[in-house]
Amino acid sequence: MNVKTHACKRVALLLASMMMAPLAHAATWPEKPVRIIIPWAPGGSTDIVGRLTASALTDRLKQQVIIDNRSGAGGIVGMQLAAQTPPDGYTLLLTSTAYGYLINKSSKVDLVTTFTPVVLLGLGDAALTVSPKLPVKSVKELIALAKAKPGQLLYASSGIGGFPHMNTELLNLRAGVKITHVPFRGGGPAAADVMAGNTHIYLGSLTTVKAHIDSGRLKLLAVGGSKRNPQVPDVPTISETVPGYESYIWWGIFAPKGTPADVISRVHTETTAALKTPQLLTKLDAQGAVPRHMSTAEFQQFMAAETKKWTEVIKAAGIKEQ
Repeated sequence: MNVKTHACKRVALLLASMMMAPLAHAATWPEKPVRIIIPWAPGGSTDIVGRLTASALTDRLKQQVIIDNRSGAGGIVGMQLAAQTPPDGYTLLLTSTAYGYLINKSSKVDLVTTFTPVVLLGLGDAALTVSPKLPVKSVKELIALAKAKPGQLLYASSGIGGFPHMNTELLNLRAGVKITHVPFRGGGPAAADVMAGNTHIYLGSLTTVKAHIDSGRLKLLAVGGSKRNPQVPDVPTISETVPGYESYIWWGIFAPKGTPADVISRVHTETTAALKTPQLLTKLDAQGAVPRHMSTAEFQQFMAAETKKWTEVIKAAGIKEQ
């Protein structure tokens, strides 16, 4: 074998090993613990659903799946951190209906272009709750009070662009009222402030507030879906008083762009399987979260449609970066 032939074979072997590397990586993933960044504070619905899912994935993957809460700037801080990690499947992002990055144009992150939407975990109803100290018993009475005191009622949110922020601005638009925004660094702190009576309204997910409703620390006026929620069948929908209002939260897992396709497929497969087990189904149901199964491609289309919907709300409501 001459030197030239030997060199060509070495190059061919090198190229072949480079091509096989991603496949070998995917076949052995995960070989170490997997971190899931949640860009919200502990105590909110995304944290609750995320921890339940991480526990189930730990059992299935035989590796520890660790939740890392990195809140701030309406989810942007955690998104930016996740986007900067190597796309190897060992750092994922788990987030929910939140669009601070659409409001903050300098964030340089986007759930559709910076990340690959991997798997939809499920959907949850929005819940319009108020402080027990607020003298209203229905959506009709709340709207009447808001119109009588424009700008004086305060609503708490998980942060700029978060689910409660978007929900309540949509209510402002549909009901023709002005309820003033007070952002916090997560759904848990926001709900706690309403329970304390410092702010008046929290229109977050049923998952976040269900325990507080059951204990009487928050008063539930209505849910945000198109139909009444079977967990609280006697509670009306917001749309029964405000026609055209509909809102629900989604939860999903995302991977940094460039993550190997086989790893994305494995995350989707294992998560989907976990979501079908009675153990996880029971726990999610207790939190008001309903699994919704989609292929990765369908989830990507869903995310594009959601982004379009809430971009229109942001524009119509005149929401600006704060």
